Amino acid sequence: MEKVYIFGHRNPDTDSVTSAIALEYLKKSLGIYAEARILSEINDETKYVLDRFNVRHPKYLNDVKLQIRDIIYHKDLFQLDTSSIEDIYDYMNQNNTTGVPIIDKNKKFINIVTAKMVLREFFKSDENNLHTSYNNILKSLLGKEVLRFDDEICGHITAVSYKSTTFIENFNFSSDDILIVGDRHSIIEAAVIKKVKLLVITGNSAIKEEHINIAKKNCVNIIKTPFNTFKTVKKILLSNYIKNLKADNRPYTVLENDYYDDFIEDTAKLGFNNYPVIDKNNVCKGLIRITDINKKNRKKVILVDHNESEQSVIGLEEAEILEVIDHHKIGDISTNNPINFRNMAVGSTNTIIYYLFKENRVEIPKTIASLMLAGIVSDTLALTSPTTTEKDKEVVFRLEEISGLKYKTFANEIFSSSINLEKKSEYDLITIDIKSFQNNGKSFKVSQIITMNIDSILKRKDRIIEELNKFKEITHSDFVILMITDIIKNGSYILYDNTPLTYNVLQRAFNEDIYEGMYLENVVSRKKQVIPLLMEIE
Repeated sequence: MEKVYIFGHRNPDTDSVTSAIALEYLKKSLGIYAEARILSEINDETKYVLDRFNVRHPKYLNDVKLQIRDIIYHKDLFQLDTSSIEDIYDYMNQNNTTGVPIIDKNKKFINIVTAKMVLREFFKSDENNLHTSYNNILKSLLGKEVLRFDDEICGHITAVSYKSTTFIENFNFSSDDILIVGDRHSIIEAAVIKKVKLLVITGNSAIKEEHINIAKKNCVNIIKTPFNTFKTVKKILLSNYIKNLKADNRPYTVLENDYYDDFIEDTAKLGFNNYPVIDKNNVCKGLIRITDINKKNRKKVILVDHNESEQSVIGLEEAEILEVIDHHKIGDISTNNPINFRNMAVGSTNTIIYYLFKENRVEIPKTIASLMLAGIVSDTLALTSPTTTEKDKEVVFRLEEISGLKYKTFANEIFSSSINLEKKSEYDLITIDIKSFQNNGKSFKVSQIITMNIDSILKRKDRIIEELNKFKEITHSDFVILMITDIIKNGSYILYDNTPLTYNVLQRAFNEDIYEGMYLENVVSRKKQVIPLLMEIE
């Protein structure tokens, strides 16, 4: 079963993380192999919520770009280095490929053998050495075992072509000899007496019992083959271990976690047809061919709490989006096929997730209900944000019943867990909860801090502004704005990079003279009270 990744936006807040976890539970209850992930480090508030209910933190998801593991290549296509040359060639034909990765007994990649290398060995080699197994020889020669004393055979091949007396008088028999001979009994007798390594008897010729007895005494291996001498000579060389085949010294491997686009770039330079796939430990996973590269199995993803590509995971365009669940404005996400797109004008993604549980008739466990409640009270500022709807209030009431929590008390716990911002750097303050937007060719970012101790933040105003200026340049943004939301006073202070463009944009957006650290009464929602104004500026 394929895994489906569920994740929120790049700067995860409590609503995006808890909604991903809740949706993971729902999908698994429906038989879908889903897993909640995060795209960057979670904030202190979210950590508090997860730890409060002993929920594991979701794993980090770097990207969903296509990797070699996502290509439908020839998995488990490889052969042991003790396979015969003939076996390798047959294996290539059976699998319709022109190359085979060669592995050792631990599946570690050694080399790649191509059809070209095998054919070169067959037609051009004048090699007469043999190093292989007894079984490989039997298989190549369609042989019959007569005597076996060694499982591995190593020696020099000689085919008897002279008359018996001439051969016996001129040939220096040794224990490294592999003789191919027919029904020449005098040569067979001399060979078993001299303790040759192997006798290959062609034409299924008979062997005298007395010669077999001598061979047994002297541990001489004997095989019978139905082939004639000429065919036996050709075929026995193909029984050699493939590891003895002279390689082209051109192995190029690709890691299963390598990116697809990098692989395509490399293949254009190298020009090979076959590429062994290995893992980080050099264990061979199979073979990818150039003809396989269009057979892709894209990563499956579900987006929660966002639907804009700039806020989403790297490589989203290479993934298959199955579903989007969000409560923000419709962004630029597009798909090749129709999908389930659930967008509701409510204060929290978890409110939508609640209705999905009800529609699918799946009971919400106490822990999941507690996480969902945390997501809603966080995103709606305990139901005080202007984004709050009657649906949010109704769902909060239902989740209170399941979780046994009181949302106001719980909200104070949550907000108190994240108010200690004094130890965070100015950069951290800016990036705790930041989102990116595009409008009329302008790229801008709006960050938000929620605090119950506004003075500790405002006393660092000048340093924060300086960091906003640096952050604008580093991210190549047209302007960067920071909202510091005071949940006690129910309003926000505004800081921004001090450039004429940003000042002009804010002045037109709010229709008044804006200054650094200005307090905007009753402005607490970035989504509903700030972003719409900025998007209207031409």
